[in-house]
Amino acid sequence: MLRPIQQLFGDDLPPDLLVGLESPDDAAVWRLDDSRALVVTTDFFTPVVDDPYAFGAIAAANALSDLYAMGANPFMALNITAVPVDLDPQIVEAILRGGADKVKEAGAVLVGGHSVQDKEPKYGLVACGFVDPQKMFTKGAARPGDLLYLTKPLGTGVTTTALMRDQGRQEHELEVVEWMTKLNGAAAALASKVGVRAATDVTGFGLLGHALEMAQASEVGMRIDYRAVPLLSGAKAYAEAGTFPGGTLDNRSYFGPRVEFGAELTEAERMLLFDAQTSGGLLLAVPSDRASELADRGSRSDTPVWLIGQITRDRRVEVVDHT
Repeated sequence: MLRPIQQLFGDDLPPDLLVGLESPDDAAVWRLDDSRALVVTTDFFTPVVDDPYAFGAIAAANALSDLYAMGANPFMALNITAVPVDLDPQIVEAILRGGADKVKEAGAVLVGGHSVQDKEPKYGLVACGFVDPQKMFTKGAARPGDLLYLTKPLGTGVTTTALMRDQGRQEHELEVVEWMTKLNGAAAALASKVGVRAATDVTGFGLLGHALEMAQASEVGMRIDYRAVPLLSGAKAYAEAGTFPGGTLDNRSYFGPRVEFGAELTEAERMLLFDAQTSGGLLLAVPSDRASELADRGSRSDTPVWLIGQITRDRRVEVVDHT
């Protein structure tokens, strides 16, 4: 669907457009000068939890995550809001307050936005940040020998779907909301300090969908150890019960043929790696000589990082089970 637009803007692109339609990266980047580039993104969606304040905070954290995935620091945001005409104004206020609090936590300012009437509530942000072009993260900068780290556990899709179907447990709801409202700012700052240049955030395409994007952009392969991948505490049981959202099934269908799985992995385990995430963590390709520093700094700053695999030369994306 994007190809006609790419062709329309494919010739004579401005030299200051560092990242645009030609790239699968998480945000657009425009160079302002030698030390600053403007990073711009947008994201919005329908509620994934019942609590309106939590929904607003999750949607804002999810949109801001695209800036962090490029190594940028947020400075400004605009609301994108769609609400039914009969929705209680207090619910709308709670959604907007949740988003505003998360923008403020990120050190940015909310300066306006746009709202429309719709049959189903939707909320998100246009988010802007600054990055040093020499320190920017992209999906195309991974190199063979880099180690793969993940900064949040998987399972938000399967867990929130179980909760919406009244098949989930309260402690799992508290856990998934806590992770989805957690900003990726600390993880991005940690990655920048140790010299990471290849990253993406794990959202709607699931871990393997976004990993495949990085592998293709970098012209490399990946080997992921399933047992090293962190999961939310209820995710495995919900996966075995099959409470996956539709996006996860789409991911499995589209990306599945491009992934090689160890024969010992069950279908539920494979599906978890395709699970469509909301406000997931960062996937980092870390130079091997910086990995110990990343782990040490992460431990000292209480910023979780999990080593889940490595970058390879052979252009294959495979999942193994090292039990």
